[in-house]
Amino acid sequence: MHPAPQWRLAIDIERCTGCHACSVACKAEYRIPLGRFRTKVYYRDEGSFPAVRRHFLPAFCMQCADAPCLTACPGKAIARGGDGIVRIQADTCSKHITHCGKACESACPYGAIHADPQAGHADKCDLCSDRLEASLAPTCVSACPTQALIFGDARDAGSPISRFLASPRGATAVPIDRGGQPQVLYRAANPAVVAQMPKGHPHDPQSYEIDRWAGEVKS
Repeated sequence: MHPAPQWRLAIDIERCTGCHACSVACKAEYRIPLGRFRTKVYYRDEGSFPAVRRHFLPAFCMQCADAPCLTACPGKAIARGGDGIVRIQADTCSKHITHCGKACESACPYGAIHADPQAGHADKCDLCSDRLEASLAPTCVSACPTQALIFGDARDAGSPISRFLASPRGATAVPIDRGGQPQVLYRAANPAVVAQMPKGHPHDPQSYEIDRWAGEVKS
């Protein structure tokens, strides 16, 4: 009998071109409404002309091992599975979202949850759990043209994620750690961009510039 999978995601920033294929594919797959995102690619410009460089940061739910959203949810609507994925139980969430004060959204150190009472329940990335059940990769991974997103079963030595983490490039992949024991890994993320990642409110619906997201006032 094969052990249950342990799904992991890593992002090789040096391969990311900021094309937004991952976030567009996600919105199309799950019909994410305008102004909401499960994943989004932010940027930050550095330097002065002609020595200018743009840094990208694809932002995901970090599938935390000690998820702050799970602890904060008063309705027990968030659970972490044995496969490593943190999921929102929509039916349970819908019974509490009108009076929970968006506790999960406020607790998330990575801005990965959007709690909207009008939508009926909170929403975030769950690594395309429905696709995994059909033996398909997450839609963002399939859509990435540069293979910047590496995904697979960490318990399978032959999976893409295991091969990546065993490689010299993968050896330098680390989490963006703002608490909760995040499980998504990043290689070569720019520290100045990471420092601008705010907590407690979801992805900026109007801008891809991370400085703007960091400067938003939480509603």
